[in-house]
Amino acid sequence: MASPIRICFEHFMGSFLVFSIMGLLNFKQNLTTFGMNAFIFSVSAIMIITLIKIAFTDEVFKISLRAALLGGIFSLGFYIYFVAPAHIKIFGLYMSVMAFFHVSEFIAIAIVQPNQVSTDSFVLNHSPQYTIAAVTSWIEFFIEAMFFPGSKQYFIIAYIGFAICVIGEFLRKLAMFTAGGNFSHLVQYEKAKDHVLVTKGVYSWFRHPSYVGWFYWAIGTQILLLNPICIPAYAIVSWIFFNSRISTEEEMLLKFFNQQYVNYQKKVGTGLPFIKGFEKQQD
Repeated sequence: MASPIRICFEHFMGSFLVFSIMGLLNFKQNLTTFGMNAFIFSVSAIMIITLIKIAFTDEVFKISLRAALLGGIFSLGFYIYFVAPAHIKIFGLYMSVMAFFHVSEFIAIAIVQPNQVSTDSFVLNHSPQYTIAAVTSWIEFFIEAMFFPGSKQYFIIAYIGFAICVIGEFLRKLAMFTAGGNFSHLVQYEKAKDHVLVTKGVYSWFRHPSYVGWFYWAIGTQILLLNPICIPAYAIVSWIFFNSRISTEEEMLLKFFNQQYVNYQKKVGTGLPFIKGFEKQQD
């Protein structure tokens, strides 16, 4: 089997190119109505999925399918941004941001932890709460776009949200590559033999830079969508999630590294507002 990185990259880029060419042809032929585009892109997606199903099986098919899906969404997002009405266009940019985040998660894990990589590394099925939050933000966007189209045209604010997403994405991936083989998508309850405490680079700024990046990326997606309800909701829900996650993770890290981690806690903060982390009880 080819490497997961190659499988993911080839199918992401292949789908991206197919959808981009279709979008360019549609634009050239002035086929930009919703119904026509829905039909053309749906047929293209079905053809790509069918070809992947015929060519691959098992794990390769699962990776290929997800990568192709994300490549199509990445391309389609830009297409919507350029051809959709003004009050819808920022949703296209959001689609591209989401697609890039998930495919880059898989590729990053495949590089730093090749033995742990799986279809779960796309974090598409991160949790039911993650899915509910995403769908809720879509519902809010389209309800507001339908009844208050002007509210989705404050493009300077939307672009600030986009910039926050880019910075959050960069910080998270920088943290993953800095940690290398010590990084994991899951909290580790047993210390691996080669597990070391990483305190260099971006980890000298924050104890949990990958969570800091994800936290602000999540809020940035809602600023990008100009969702006045989901912006504070995402901030609150994300804070609750990361507060619990960091507490659990640091409890394990204190068991793994004892005083070394206590000293690290004293020097470097978590990076997230009002989150102190797990504090070891004094004997």
